[in-house]
Amino acid sequence: METQQLANAANIDVAHAEHLVAPLNAAIEQADLSTPHRLAAFIAQCGHESGGFKFLEENLNYKAESLCKVWPTHFHPDIANEYAHNPEKIANRAYAGRMHNGDEASGDGWSFRGRGFLQITGRVTYEQCSHEMGFDFVSNPDAVATPEGAAMTAAWFWKKHNLNHFVDNNDFVGLTKAINGGTIGLEDRMARYQHALSVIGA
Repeated sequence: METQQLANAANIDVAHAEHLVAPLNAAIEQADLSTPHRLAAFIAQCGHESGGFKFLEENLNYKAESLCKVWPTHFHPDIANEYAHNPEKIANRAYAGRMHNGDEASGDGWSFRGRGFLQITGRVTYEQCSHEMGFDFVSNPDAVATPEGAAMTAAWFWKKHNLNHFVDNNDFVGLTKAINGGTIGLEDRMARYQHALSVIGA
């Protein structure tokens, strides 16, 4: 994929595309994005999850009211204020004791917060990716938030979960659920897909 084509398909500026084109071309090969539909779906899903390839780590700057809505089992109104607008404290509580993370005091929630184009999250995911990709993201989790790490981990996730199967079967809802756990942002994901496909060419 050339820089201009990526810029057009992902609807990003050319300067931004220049930084992403080499890592994304490596991801295209790694994840076997060998059809226009597969590539367009990858660009669409990564584009949605990363806010147009701009944000490579999870935004955890929540106010108290939002914490109680997003994580009602972790944040009750009586404690939410002490966590509000403190992303590190929020991550350490929200992700404690899950996904092979330690307890809140361990700091694992913050260390292994969502990063990359597809927002890999949790110690177990970082461990699996490190083992299978041969790069130590556990000791260097911030590497996932670089263009190279973001593309590499997105391609790893895509291949590991056989996401091309959903694309090949025209199951965009299933694809979105496999990535997001639900269908949040489905309309935007579909719009990005149709746009990318129109650029790449079916």
